[in-house]
Amino acid sequence: MEVSNKPVAKGGEFIIKPTEAQDVFTPADFTEEQNYMYQSCLDFVAAEVMPVLDRLDNHEEGLMRSIMEKAGALGLFGVSVPEELGGLNMDFPTALRVTEGVGGGHSFPVAFAAHTGIALLPILYFGTDAQKQQYIPGLTSGELMGAYCLTEPGSGSDALGAKTKAVLNAEGTHYVLNGQKMWITNAGFADVYIVFAKIDGDKFTGFIVDRDTPGLSLGPEEHKMGIKGSSTRQVFLSDALVPKENVLGEIGKGHLIAFNVLNIGRIKLAAACLGGAKMAANQSVKYANERVQFKLPIAKFGAIRFKLAQQAIRMYAVESAIYRAGEDIFRKEQELLASGMGTNEALLGAAREFAVECAILKVEGSEVLDYVTDEGVQIYGGYGFSADYPMDRAYRDSRINRIFEGTNEINRMLAVDMILKKGLKGELDLMGPAQAVQQELLAVPSFGSDDNDAPLAAEKKIIANLKKAILMVAGTAVQKYMNSLAKEQEVLMNIADMAIKTYVAESTLLRVEKELAAKGEEALSRQLDMARVYLSDTIDQVAHAGKEAIASMVEGDEQRLLALGLKRFTKPDMFNVKEARRRVAAGLIEANEYCY
Repeated sequence: MEVSNKPVAKGGEFIIKPTEAQDVFTPADFTEEQNYMYQSCLDFVAAEVMPVLDRLDNHEEGLMRSIMEKAGALGLFGVSVPEELGGLNMDFPTALRVTEGVGGGHSFPVAFAAHTGIALLPILYFGTDAQKQQYIPGLTSGELMGAYCLTEPGSGSDALGAKTKAVLNAEGTHYVLNGQKMWITNAGFADVYIVFAKIDGDKFTGFIVDRDTPGLSLGPEEHKMGIKGSSTRQVFLSDALVPKENVLGEIGKGHLIAFNVLNIGRIKLAAACLGGAKMAANQSVKYANERVQFKLPIAKFGAIRFKLAQQAIRMYAVESAIYRAGEDIFRKEQELLASGMGTNEALLGAAREFAVECAILKVEGSEVLDYVTDEGVQIYGGYGFSADYPMDRAYRDSRINRIFEGTNEINRMLAVDMILKKGLKGELDLMGPAQAVQQELLAVPSFGSDDNDAPLAAEKKIIANLKKAILMVAGTAVQKYMNSLAKEQEVLMNIADMAIKTYVAESTLLRVEKELAAKGEEALSRQLDMARVYLSDTIDQVAHAGKEAIASMVEGDEQRLLALGLKRFTKPDMFNVKEARRRVAAGLIEANEYCY
């Protein structure tokens, strides 16, 4: 595991501080080993998953488990696991790359992510040495399968509102669990369940529960809109006897397990969505080249080229942001390790530091996949609506990702809340930059030309202005609502949209700027087009979200002042997006696949 010597950023800092291109990680920086792991995952999905999708969707007995066991035998479950516990001990960006690699496998990545993430990691990070020795080698090899039981019929987004109870028996040897868990992925074939229950009515606690525990039973498979091949059942606990040695972590600290593992799960979900989007985009390009209407392949028509290009642009952008954040987490992990922190605590601490970015990417990744599959259906036309063609399954499977790992609405509000809390704690200096923006609003605007001819200088200035717009709107919201801001969810989501699009646009520009320095403008011409189109779209989206927020919060002179400021900070970029998209589409059509 190579240690990075690049500067270590702070989570959420992107809003107030520019980032240098040479300091970001891009997909061009992947090592030969990382690319080999990625290709192995693509090959595995193509050989083992894609030929049996219908059988998986029909819940053929034992099929998903057998595929999972093969993945475990190949070492795919052990990427993040220490070697002494049977794993490969690879770094966090590699884990993201592997997750992306399996992401095109429809229901398979759901089972894969649940097992390798929310089922295995709680034991790895919070388990005792005895618990790790008992469970991690089997979960890593595929001998054991895992599931994670948090959600209940009455507690979805409000996870801490769970009603499942745990009472220590009279002998003091076992906890007696009673309750009901819902939407449990892998429930049908899991050997090990991570279950959350309350001790003494309020101590939210994690437990490791074995499949053969007396009192544990399962409901039937749920009938779902999509991801039909994954096992999803209710788990019932009726006087289930769990040895007290199977308490996971500290009593009353189950929320630390649930929320810390979710940070990692969110960015991994974004990576899986990217893999699914690339699969759907490849199918879209191939179909557009093959389908003939009016004596021409439909790929020749501008309306279809727009869709193909926009699919690629949004994937390229979110990919840039995913691996930027993934490397930031890795660098923070290395810094914490160097300070003397333990291995598991370091990764959790690093993911917690970048929880804002994890939430942002969960939202953007899932919405990019939704966009790509939706446009895929449209490119296929009537055949897109047919279950005999691939877009039917892709479209249905995509939809759950905006609900998984915290709904996108929850994640939007979380992202803003976490940034503001960092400011209040002094972890981020939000006050200084926000006050500077307020002073700039009251000053006479400069209409002089900018003579900076450095690469992407104009685009960087736009990003800086978009950040000013975020600070202006967020600062107004804090002043206006103060402690009641949490109740203004619409405004929080407006601010979140501004931050999400700006972070992804900046990540895309940084990636292109870094690769320009290595390869030159001619080699990166289409990537430049993609970055500029995405930025042009972002300007409009930030302006729209900012306008809604301002109109919701203030009136009169203050509203007019803020509206003028927003107009200044979101000045339109008069860039010929039509021709840029056509150039991007031409590359896709020529390659007959996603090629960026």
